[in-house]
Amino acid sequence: MNVNKDYDLICIGGGIMSATLALLVKIVQPDLKVLILERLPDVGLESSAAWNNAGTGHSALCELNYTPENEDGSINCDKAFKICKQFETSKQFWSYLVNEDLIDSPEDFITSVPHHSWVQGEENAVYLQKRFEALKKHFMFQDMEFTTAIDKMSEWFPLIMNDRADDEAMAATRIERGVEMNFGALTKKLFKILETEYDTPVQCNEEVLDIDPDENVEWSVEIKNTNTKHKQYLDAKHVFIGAGGGSLLLLQKVEIEEKEGYGGFPVSGEWLVCKNDAIINQHFAKVYSKAGIGDPPMSVPHLDTRFINGKRELLFGPFAGFSPKFLKEGSYFDLASSIKFDNIKPMLGAFWDNLPLTKYLIEQVAASHEDKMNDLRQFVKNAKSEDWEILVAGQRVQIIKKDEYEKGVLQFGTEVVRSKDGSITALLGASPGASTATSIMLEVFEIAFPEIVNSEKGKQLLKDIVPIWKDELTPELFKQTIENSKRTLKL
Repeated sequence: MNVNKDYDLICIGGGIMSATLALLVKIVQPDLKVLILERLPDVGLESSAAWNNAGTGHSALCELNYTPENEDGSINCDKAFKICKQFETSKQFWSYLVNEDLIDSPEDFITSVPHHSWVQGEENAVYLQKRFEALKKHFMFQDMEFTTAIDKMSEWFPLIMNDRADDEAMAATRIERGVEMNFGALTKKLFKILETEYDTPVQCNEEVLDIDPDENVEWSVEIKNTNTKHKQYLDAKHVFIGAGGGSLLLLQKVEIEEKEGYGGFPVSGEWLVCKNDAIINQHFAKVYSKAGIGDPPMSVPHLDTRFINGKRELLFGPFAGFSPKFLKEGSYFDLASSIKFDNIKPMLGAFWDNLPLTKYLIEQVAASHEDKMNDLRQFVKNAKSEDWEILVAGQRVQIIKKDEYEKGVLQFGTEVVRSKDGSITALLGASPGASTATSIMLEVFEIAFPEIVNSEKGKQLLKDIVPIWKDELTPELFKQTIENSKRTLKL
């Protein structure tokens, strides 16, 4: 076996997270030795791939699950405000790369597409108006519009309004600054910068088998080439596990107590994708609605304009399913092998507390193409089955963790798990994931290299790269941020 020493940072996983972290580290401290390891033949093929995620620039402009209704009827906007700032932070980072001539043609990965929320029924319309009024008070959402008028909605998304009765109770909001993202294309651009400008290699077809403490450095990473079966050990002072659904299985091999009690619940997904260009061209919008009563947040239905590989597309979903795999290209034994002594109790507790989710997934798995078309017909009344086909989306692993009572809770979102000394970090969970990659990886950067991030040089460089990261947003600063990103990213 070959032994290579002295990496400052090894990033496991060739997706948007590793690309973002590695590039931030190399821009701020170019002399650090960084390596990226990817199990598949190329980068950006799992969760970051365009068809494997929703492609929405998640900024809480339309996603109703980010603004839940409190018991007293008020709207909780805290998560919406946080996610909105996080996405604008990502846009600042990408704008910096464009201004530094490190990225050309931002239109390859980001496109202006208005974001809408749309609901049916009197009760939902009341909720949406309350949400609108709560968000509108904040300067980040001042340009949001609200309507219950059929003719206005017909302007915003005519395909959905075809064949609607005049007395149907509906309501909608719109923000024009929403964007559509191709995270796969962006991921490839970031890795190209790392390889060409910062001499940072990406080694594909390398599977990480184990991560162990090392006497001389911090960690020893055992890898195997998936083609040649050749094994070797790589030593690193810091390791970041950003392998999407595969992160949990790797984290469980690391000898740190912080990993204990974590489990994962895998959920697969599918889209209905339109094959008829005439229909695709009738819809230019992202339109999110409410999940059904008792349905999980992951099931929020939406009808989206996409731009993938230079072509305008139209998709509807997501439809959830169940697979024991933790990655789309994973193993059917992933779920079984993730069950350990320290997490079996939380996993069983989460299962019993989420029986409606299990019922929902069983129903989704059993749903036929025509069943899915009937769901689509809630959005597009005259949708024809022959115009739409099913496409398998990415695999997600939702976090299961202990609560204060040692019971298991199913947690939607992302979470950074870290060792006490910050030498190893792992990202678990899913949405809003990629959209907030810059903020999350800045957090990881600071955990792993506080002496760099908090030095005078580090502070100044990061202020240039992401001016709003640690700043309190003001209306003036937010407006300036939006305008700068709009101009630089050609939005």
